[in-house]
Amino acid sequence: MSNPDPQVTPTPIDAAEIETLLGRAAALSAHAGLAPEAFMQAAWKAFMDARPGLREELEDKQLRAQLRKLRKRGLLASA
Repeated sequence: MSNPDPQVTPTPIDAAEIETLLGRAAALSAHAGLAPEAFMQAAWKAFMDARPGLREELEDKQLRAQLRKLRKRGLLASA
């Protein structure tokens, strides 16, 4: 799946329509015999691909949380 063109304004869509589309995708996945884990991985990848920069943002937050824990335990000095 490719990243959407950032110059294209997406058509507004409501939560109910998103749930319907996700439900259809899940039903197709189940009908095709795809393992639930594979469906979830594909859905997560598509979600991340649709939001450039989100993966890095999440990784930064996770790193900051780990550093806070290490500092709290006295295993890492603060700068």
